[in-house]
Amino acid sequence: LGFVFGLLRIAWIIVASIFLYNVAVETGQFQVMKESIAGLSSDKRLQLVLIAFCFGAFLEGTGGGGAPVAIAGSFLIGLGFPPFQAATLCLLANTAPVAWGGVGNPIRVLAGVTGLPEHSLNMMAGRILPPLSAILPLWLTRSMVGWRETRDVWPALAVSGLSFAGMQFYWSNFQETGLVDIVAAIFSLLVMVAFLKVWRPARVIENEGGMGTGRIGQSAVAIELRRHSTVAVMKGWSPFILSSLFIFLAGLPDANKALSYSILKQPMPSLHNLVLRVPPVVPQPAREAAIADLNFVALPGTAISFGTVLSALLLGLPLNRTLRIFGQTVARLVPSLLAISFMVGLAFVTRYSGMDTVLGLSLTRTGPAFPFFGTLLGWLGVALTGTDAGSNALFGNLQKVTAEQLGYSAVLMAAANSCGGVMGKMIDAQSIVVSSTATQQVGKEAAIFKAVFVHSIVLASLVGLIVMLYAFVFPGAIPF
Repeated sequence: LGFVFGLLRIAWIIVASIFLYNVAVETGQFQVMKESIAGLSSDKRLQLVLIAFCFGAFLEGTGGGGAPVAIAGSFLIGLGFPPFQAATLCLLANTAPVAWGGVGNPIRVLAGVTGLPEHSLNMMAGRILPPLSAILPLWLTRSMVGWRETRDVWPALAVSGLSFAGMQFYWSNFQETGLVDIVAAIFSLLVMVAFLKVWRPARVIENEGGMGTGRIGQSAVAIELRRHSTVAVMKGWSPFILSSLFIFLAGLPDANKALSYSILKQPMPSLHNLVLRVPPVVPQPAREAAIADLNFVALPGTAISFGTVLSALLLGLPLNRTLRIFGQTVARLVPSLLAISFMVGLAFVTRYSGMDTVLGLSLTRTGPAFPFFGTLLGWLGVALTGTDAGSNALFGNLQKVTAEQLGYSAVLMAAANSCGGVMGKMIDAQSIVVSSTATQQVGKEAAIFKAVFVHSIVLASLVGLIVMLYAFVFPGAIPF
């Protein structure tokens, strides 16, 4: 059951997202996207925010899986950033958007393993993370330069952070799950484009002014920026725009209902209704359902793939070449897809065997401090598994069980697992290896880990404090 859930709900979205990226690269449109962003400003502080924060969030929303760190990191090096600095800054930037990475995968997994309403979890995450999103551009810039240089660009930092956080809050609370990062990133980019037309920093910092020498490793290539017309830029972004549009349309209630004609619900033999949960885990004895929900047509991965194929045809890429790219994408991802699916399978084993319940009951001993330490459990889960979805799969139901035993909101603590987890993304082994490889810093993984570890702990603690505020000060703001 868990393997099937992981294969359809997680692995399929990852395949579709990487397929979309590969088609954009093959058609040359991804280069146009990068140049359209880098051409907005020559100031490295603003380039950092535009690329690592805004563009990185967009990449996280469409695919995740290390792509934001790898692509944004190599992009920054091409603009003259020192490789080690590019690696650490991209890891720092790839935090707040992670809860909705891969078209909302972590939230969907969380809903799947806990049985809690997806829209409630989406809303709660959208009330915890926006404050961190708002300050992240400031945090990034201060990590790179001093306070004086940071103050020089504070209007742009405020505009980028607040626009992203505002749209992140709006879309998560009033729209669907899959497009939170994508819409917030695009909105923030558009607002920054408009703002930079009327505002410029008094002092522009380029490669020499506190940004390192600008020297690039032998294997890195500097980006030669070209100006593009509005039509060319729209064409460059068209694969991602079309796919996002199809995701949005597929998420509309009427459309989703129409697409659900293909749904197949299959009770799992030897498991369905054979596990009995008893007090104190539940108020009354209840049998645990185990039904495989197979609805391939209405899945976000299908919408992304359809938009990608249509974009490829509109951009003149032959169908046989498009299908070949798809096959190559699947072939490269097979080991990762199997690992993800088996990991989710393990999570379902812990759920149906009662192991999560045992752990949850032991965590009840933390008492009033549980909202804080539960958040750090999510942080630890991502640091160990490498993905927010994996942490949610392993610990999501544990958070729910513990919260119910202690009288806290299950929605709050399940969402806290995901939100705390995003701050562990920068220290997980997978992310560090991806960043070191993409920035030609192989062998410096320990130094990268050391550079970001304190940031990870502090930011995770801030999330824990926000969760504590909701648990004890603003419980009425928790959705049900």
